[in-house]
Formats: sequence, structure tokens, C-alpha cells
Amino acid sequence: MSIQWNESAPIYRQLRDYVKAMILDEALKEGDALPSVRQVSADFQLNPITVSKAYQELVDEHLVEKRRGLGMYVNQGARDTLLKSEREHFLREEWPVLRDRLRRLGLDLAMLTKMDTTGESKQ
Repeated sequence: MSIQWNESAPIYRQLRDYVKAMILDEALKEGDALPSVRQVSADFQLNPITVSKAYQELVDEHLVEKRRGLGMYVNQGARDTLLKSEREHFLREEWPVLRDRLRRLGLDLAMLTKMDTTGESKQ
């Protein structure tokens, strides 16, 4: 795992979001074990309570389950649940702002799909 922490959000939320991204990217698949609290704490020099809080939020969202004495595991259907909620959030919160900005800048989807990462048109 490699995470760049920022000051805009609590670390436990950043860690939770990182695990969610790993599930969406299928780096963590259904049934996979999450790294232990102790391991994540040591790897990132975090307080174990911070890691536990991030993991507990994942449990509360029914994305992972605690198996007593064994650790945390990604639940069946976690990726589908995440995809649905992330798509709904994007369409409700992010897309209207992005759509308005694109309109103000005179950009359309066809133009954007023809551009590379430097902003130059692909041939």
C-alpha cells in the first residue's frame, strides 16, 4: 500500500477511502483479507485506533466483516455495493458541477475523448 496523506480530511477517512478504491480496482477481491490493524499501523506509522476506526466504518457500511480471531475480510457483493453508491454520489454531487464547468469552458465530451493527457488532440 502507498498512500499520500493530506490535511483536508481525517486520516481514518483517507484510509477508509483507500481501501474502498482497492475494492473498486479489484486489488482487494471479495473474500480477501484486509491487512491487519497492526500491520497497517506499522507500515504507515499510524495509531492503531486510527486504523481500527477506518476498518470499523467499512464494517458499518457492510463492505467488510470481522471474523473473530481471524481478521477482516471483504464481503461478497462489496464491489457491486460500492459501484452503485459511488455512481449515485458522482451523478448527484460531482457531475452537475463538472458539467457546468465544461459548459463554461466550451468543452464537450467528444472533444475531451479526443484529447490526451497534455490537452493535445489525438490523431
